[in-house]
Amino acid sequence: MPRSGTNSQGNHYNTPGGTNSSGGSSYHYSNSNGSYYYSNDNGSTYYNSGSGSATYTSPSGQSNTYSTSK
Repeated sequence: MPRSGTNSQGNHYNTPGGTNSSGGSSYHYSNSNGSYYYSNDNGSTYYNSGSGSATYTSPSGQSNTYSTSK
């Protein structure tokens, strides 16, 4: 059963809640500063700063940071 709530920093979370999973150990945070973070069952992570950049880390640990501004 998914759980959700708000932590002490005022950030909303859902677990499980990765980008492609409704079960397992995935989760995501929607942060009060507009950023958000996904942790997926395959070990990959995705962080969007909410201010024009994002970082994806693959299951093997390779990170790629790129611009999200239009």
